[in-house]
Amino acid sequence: MRLTDCYNFHDFRRMAKRRLPGPIFDYIDGGADDEVTYRRNTAAFEACDLVPDVLRGVADVDMSVTVMGQKLAMPVYCSPTALQRLFHHQGERAVAAAAAKHGTMFGVSSLGTISLEEARQISNGPQVYQFYFHKDRGLNREMMARAKNAGVQAMMLTVDSITGGNRERDKRTGFAIPFKLNLAGMTQFAIKPSWAIDWLTHERFRLPQLENHVKMDRGALSISRYFTEMLDPSMSWDDVAEMVREWGGPFCLKGIMSVEDAKRAAEIGCSGIVLSNHGGRQLDGSRSAFDQLAEIVDAVGDRIDVMMDGGVQRGTHVLKALSLGAKAVGLGRYYLFPLAAAGQPGVERALETMRTEIERGMKLMGCTSVSQLSRRNLRFRS
Repeated sequence: MRLTDCYNFHDFRRMAKRRLPGPIFDYIDGGADDEVTYRRNTAAFEACDLVPDVLRGVADVDMSVTVMGQKLAMPVYCSPTALQRLFHHQGERAVAAAAAKHGTMFGVSSLGTISLEEARQISNGPQVYQFYFHKDRGLNREMMARAKNAGVQAMMLTVDSITGGNRERDKRTGFAIPFKLNLAGMTQFAIKPSWAIDWLTHERFRLPQLENHVKMDRGALSISRYFTEMLDPSMSWDDVAEMVREWGGPFCLKGIMSVEDAKRAAEIGCSGIVLSNHGGRQLDGSRSAFDQLAEIVDAVGDRIDVMMDGGVQRGTHVLKALSLGAKAVGLGRYYLFPLAAAGQPGVERALETMRTEIERGMKLMGCTSVSQLSRRNLRFRS
């Protein structure tokens, strides 16, 4: 299977599955518990129909949006995700370069495998830094200061991951960082030698944002223990309000799902929120972000930028979210599978495919700009 054979999300997923050892593919592909929320994230879009207008003169389409003071050439961005060099040796370097080429936003995670500073050198375009709230308050302040010094304009605090989700696919293979695979997991690595060659012939795996705190050596703190031992489950609204004041710039909370929490985010001075259930990887049985979008936009959309992620696989999914009032839509697995399959060319092809789908969809909807999309263009199935 070649990259030129990939025309949609499912094609990229199949190509990644052929290249990656099973445990790593399942780490990207899997969700929590019974993966009900994971499946629901995409299914939610199917309960909503688009109602197009015609004869609107759509020769030229402007799909640009402004989010947290940053202009994006298209209304999707690459959500920050962890461990990207585990999927392909280019990792965040590929994503940063592809996002810059398409004029959209990307993010580096606290668990990113290149440094904030290097990512900023690759792209001076829209960027966020995604971080977790640690028990060590000094580490939290250090992360924000480092991001500011690197020239990052917006901070994104993940608030739905104070402990790790129950990801049973990983348990079945023994997947962990550092690697502690069981026999079934090791067998999967043995039959995908191209990944192993890439892993062994490129630079050592690192977590630059955390390397002074999380060691990848044998017996050191693992990624799963990082979530259970270093993150602070006592995080409160007062803690976040203090961080918002200290940052003094665009500050976003990722993982908001209720109207009450959205209102609180606006009250403490956040510039944006991302409706997200972490791709179905945390609390299984929770609502999809798309299902929560309308009521949260109605509650706070005039005060802060409301974004969403989860289950987005098509340009029409993006159009539906924008019609409900989302300012932009985050992509996760949508770019991770092409990254795993082909590195930077894969991410570029995926983003170009999404751009083309959005542009085509807007023309077929009779819209020349994102601002013309509204709930008038939607009908929900009962």
